[in-house]
Amino acid sequence: ILLGDTRGWLGQSAYLATVLGREEGAPPPVDLAAEKRTGDLVRELIARNRVTAVHDCSDGGLLIALAEMAMASGIGAALEAAPAGLPAHAFWFGEDQARYVLTAPALALPEIDAAAKAAGVSAIRIGLTGGEQLTLPGERPISVATLKKRHESWLPDYMAGKN
Repeated sequence: ILLGDTRGWLGQSAYLATVLGREEGAPPPVDLAAEKRTGDLVRELIARNRVTAVHDCSDGGLLIALAEMAMASGIGAALEAAPAGLPAHAFWFGEDQARYVLTAPALALPEIDAAAKAAGVSAIRIGLTGGEQLTLPGERPISVATLKKRHESWLPDYMAGKN
């Protein structure tokens, strides 16, 4: 579940710098009231044991948060397409503030939806966890084990002169 509003903010983002080699634009605006509402909701869901994992979506955006969660848990996910009206790269890599991705048991979903609505926080289901791969519509699946191996080995390989 993705909590918080997504506008696809890419100014000063990791995507813009890493993929496009540019450092430009303003950083995402911060809405302190939205930050508090969303943070309070996340704390409430954790305290009530309704979620199994939570990650903020700041540095690198939603897909980086999902990849980090998958590498830490060894659990993959089948993700749904980005919402219509928003470019996929902006949805997956935008660094909008006051956003969190969380996982929860299916039985907790109605309660999470109700709590988000009561708090005035957007909550959308973006996929299902399970398996050994991260899968985005229209893209080749990425093995979580391979992703973790490459993530953890690049620096030792670089220091050993392999890159």
